[in-house]
Amino acid sequence: MAAQPLSRMLRRLLRSSARSCSSGAPVTQPRLGEGLIEELSRRRQFLREHAAPFSAFLTDSFGRQHSYLRISLTEKCNLRCQYCMPEEGVPLTPKANLLTTEEILTLARLFVKEGIDKIRLTGGEPLIRPDVVDIVAQLQRLEGLRTIGVTTNGINLTRLLPQLQKAGLSAINISLDTLVPAKFEFIVRRKGFHKVMEGIHKAIELGYNPVKVNCVVMRGLNEDELLDFAALTEGLPLDVRFIEYMPFDGNKWNFKKMVSYKEMLDTIRQQWPELEKLPEEESSTAKAFKIPGFQGQISFITSMSEHFCGTCNRLRITADGNLKVCLFGNSEVSLRDHLRAGASEQELLRIIGAAVGRKKRQHAGMFSISQMKNRPMILIELFLMFHDSPPANPSISSWDPLHVQGLRPRMSFSSQMVTLWKGCRVPQALLLAQQRLGSGCFQRHYTSRADSDANSKCLSPGSWAPAAPSGPQLTSEQLTHVDSEGRAAMVDVGRKPDTERAAVASAVVLLGPVAFKLVQRNQLKKGDALVVAQLAGIQAAKVTSQLIPLCHHVALSHVQVQLELDSTRHAVRIQASCRARGPTGVEMEALTSAAVAALSLYDMCKAVSRDIVLEEIKLISKTGGQRGDFHRA
Repeated sequence: MAAQPLSRMLRRLLRSSARSCSSGAPVTQPRLGEGLIEELSRRRQFLREHAAPFSAFLTDSFGRQHSYLRISLTEKCNLRCQYCMPEEGVPLTPKANLLTTEEILTLARLFVKEGIDKIRLTGGEPLIRPDVVDIVAQLQRLEGLRTIGVTTNGINLTRLLPQLQKAGLSAINISLDTLVPAKFEFIVRRKGFHKVMEGIHKAIELGYNPVKVNCVVMRGLNEDELLDFAALTEGLPLDVRFIEYMPFDGNKWNFKKMVSYKEMLDTIRQQWPELEKLPEEESSTAKAFKIPGFQGQISFITSMSEHFCGTCNRLRITADGNLKVCLFGNSEVSLRDHLRAGASEQELLRIIGAAVGRKKRQHAGMFSISQMKNRPMILIELFLMFHDSPPANPSISSWDPLHVQGLRPRMSFSSQMVTLWKGCRVPQALLLAQQRLGSGCFQRHYTSRADSDANSKCLSPGSWAPAAPSGPQLTSEQLTHVDSEGRAAMVDVGRKPDTERAAVASAVVLLGPVAFKLVQRNQLKKGDALVVAQLAGIQAAKVTSQLIPLCHHVALSHVQVQLELDSTRHAVRIQASCRARGPTGVEMEALTSAAVAALSLYDMCKAVSRDIVLEEIKLISKTGGQRGDFHRA
């Protein structure tokens, strides 16, 4: 990345014809006319020959270079668009969990430093954020940032646009799905049509060209207005962008409501057969057309019928600080948590690089997307662009500790299983497993008592004492994760009843006196080890099914991780509790939580000492399920 500043310096040089150059480019005072053109040509040639390679952190495994960042400033909106959120609204993230202004600017600086040259501010509705003008002004100061855009519903645009333009706003997208005032109120469930139209004309008045108008086309609602929207471009410098109706949580997406790009194009060509295709940039999401003689143009966003994943250069940061590498994906990583845990710039870049590196070649097809669990659009951003697929609860993000740390396993789990089982017949494998299960060091005791409150006491000071077994003791007589031929298989829990499940697990990390003292005094250079380990344990519990191949996904209703300092042993004792309602237990979630918290402690302290021991990772208790309750003796 050392070459990056040189590249930026050269770009500045090209912008300023009177500035001297210390990088080796020709140093002559530019002249007007042919002399100036010749001078600029020489400098461009120098820039091409000495251009820095694009950031490895923002380049994915398919070679796509991500130079465009969309930042959601808020989850709130003053409209309730039908395609964007459910009628009842969405549960909003607590304010304390949203990015602060300084955190937004810190992340923006980091991304721009790595090569992002375009930032678009989205929401929710970004213009309801009180300090939006100041944010634009701060972004304008970032060296290398060429474009600052905003996607807005237009309600507050007339009032704020003069200030935003002065602060440095260079591009505007305005959402408008109908030209009929009464229909507008039906679609957005609020008044405000005339405010939006006034905002569009204010943008034109202030010289924005083109002013982009985003129109989500829905069959039976506004597809009859295609020609009216296209006609707007005759006398106005607009780029009317028709967007295929996309599925998100709560918008009741239906394939029959979607009007495809080709159908829209055919409708417009019937009225204007001379419609001509315009050239487009490689990373463009829109297919652009122009009616000869018209001032503006029309475009089509074809995310459903003809995806443009192959040239996607977009990344997203949600209002709660999660990085999304694909709009239609549920894979997210919390930059906010790492920021607040004191991650260095290089650590953040490794996390970002790992997320970008595992971006998929393309998102799922439209029917698959409609079945996937994703945030409502309002919780990703108000409008456009394209992705992977997030959980409904905005506080829960998919997290992969292996990839987040930029690691790759040496051997896949499936490969290990093949090696382990190769040449073994089922009876031999089961006999070996039964011998291990029958040994004194690995025996499980169960009780049928159903009213245990062990989970509620798991975080109390006295809960570390082992509980005595009660009721009849049961042991499994066969492994449940192998089929009749001895191959690994996932248990079918489809017919099991949903019950309340809880589990508690623990782990101990022996740090040694030096590391223990630093943790105790919170003097580690990396930051607060106990807080980082706690967060890691919570995140790990939520993605256990992604880490343990044959483990079912569980929608956890509660995760709690507590860490207790033990000065007599120079150790940290970890206790994780998980709770859910479902057909399968949560002991794996509790164990994963405790284990990953312990590993995070190791990672935080390993620079001080490598003589750290992780031990006693074990299940303390579980309740619920057909096999009865379990309490470790």
